Amino acid sequence: MNARTERHTVAGPAGAIECAVDRPDSVQGPVRGVALVCHPHPLHGGTMDNKVVMTLARAALHRGWVSLRLNFRGIGASAGAWDEGRGEIDDAMAVLAAREVLGLPRQGLVVAGFSFGGAVASQVAARQAQLGEPPAAVLLVAPAVVNFAVAALPAGSTVVHGEADEVVPLAAVLAWARPMAQPVTVVPGAGHFFHGQLPLLKQLAIGALAASDALNTHPDA
Repeated sequence: MNARTERHTVAGPAGAIECAVDRPDSVQGPVRGVALVCHPHPLHGGTMDNKVVMTLARAALHRGWVSLRLNFRGIGASAGAWDEGRGEIDDAMAVLAAREVLGLPRQGLVVAGFSFGGAVASQVAARQAQLGEPPAAVLLVAPAVVNFAVAALPAGSTVVHGEADEVVPLAAVLAWARPMAQPVTVVPGAGHFFHGQLPLLKQLAIGALAASDALNTHPDA
């Protein structure tokens, strides 16, 4: 992300996993925890340096969260090969399990993802809840509800989708969200990759994280 981005490898189920850590400026106050951001489809050019992923990471930094990104198996310096989403969820869980090894806070977690990464992020959030560590916030951008299983989200989660998404139709996301009454923020005219709309997406993400921070600070509100 910048000259201060830390590049690491951690042990994963298919071998080494490449990941990147960015820490918020200390002048912003105490670190809130770790924000895991998952990238889009590995077979279609998705990497942890994707522009939407970077936008979500920057939003997390702005709110005082350490940004943690990873390259799924077979991408960049990560070992292994595409596993149709199953192993990629395991990769993300392995990176979270290595937080202490990476010198990252063990308490406080945000899970976010874009497209395929949104599907992975939803499953990671569900697994973390089963482990007794439900995320403080879940943020999905253009989740790939058409081709992958996107888990039901906890109350207070944020889903952002482009009105003109040419990869994951808005109608499909609304059909997925409707049974659980999950609100969907629609960006008018935006396509799947939010070309020309990344500053707006960042502000939406910052707002969602701010609202989550307030809710977790005042749980009875």
